Amino acid sequence: MSAKILDGKALAETIRAEIKEDVAKFIAETGVQPTLAVVLVGEDPASQVYVRNKELACEKAGLRSVLRRLPASTTTEELETLVAQLNGDPNVHGVLVQLPLPKHIDEKRILDLISPEKDVDAFHPENVGLISQGRPRFLPCTPYGIQQLLVRYGIETTGKRAVVVGRSDIVGKPMGMLLLQKGLGGDATVTLCHSRSVNLPEITKEADILVAAIGKAEFITADMVKPGAVVIDVGMNRVQRTIVDENGEEKVVSKLVGDVDFQSVKEVAGAITPVPGGVGPLTVTMLLLNALNGARRQVGQKK
Repeated sequence: MSAKILDGKALAETIRAEIKEDVAKFIAETGVQPTLAVVLVGEDPASQVYVRNKELACEKAGLRSVLRRLPASTTTEELETLVAQLNGDPNVHGVLVQLPLPKHIDEKRILDLISPEKDVDAFHPENVGLISQGRPRFLPCTPYGIQQLLVRYGIETTGKRAVVVGRSDIVGKPMGMLLLQKGLGGDATVTLCHSRSVNLPEITKEADILVAAIGKAEFITADMVKPGAVVIDVGMNRVQRTIVDENGEEKVVSKLVGDVDFQSVKEVAGAITPVPGGVGPLTVTMLLLNALNGARRQVGQKK
């Protein structure tokens, strides 16, 4: 029997409708429109798409978005100046610098400069520290979206064995912290592992909840998954595949796949997220919520 499909796209639409209502109420009560400023450096095609998606999502939810485009030749110092300006702008409630940045720019230096009060990606060391203590100002968007997926699909985390494959600062580490926290969507027993973990398949096969965020196409196979487990696929990988068209001719096409071998794993897992249409839409959705909460905090309105 195939796994239940956890539809992140449909859930994202539901949450965005809730956010839209909350934004309208916030504007009516305060006269302030929550505003997200996005900084895009260079011409990376994937980043262009991501930023456009964020702009459209803001527009639909009633938030104001400000896009600042800079050439790839921008220096670290020039980018610092812009970030400082956005930090000091009272009409901007969230600041996001789209990654990756050109290699000559000091990425950590830039992320550390974003005001913790406007750090809607939750990358600033102060915000990471608050998350680790269980009193977050913001939650990082992808782990936050995954937690919402688990909670809203009624997937129990309390006392469950959760395994996170991947140790990035963006997904792996904060995902582990969220699953460990006390309360709804937490209280799990968490193992954080990675590509250098010894006997990785044995570890993943113990998971009741398996989160794959290792950045390798179809890395997690059916023999690495416990029967009935919940499998969350964070990966977004472009691969080339040879297919046979309607004329019987072979051709190479580009396909988006996750870190999980979906076709084989769905026959073993109890529930699974697809790629695309799983975690991705929720990441942008949680960004909207963080921007709204940033505005609430900055005008002194309680959640």
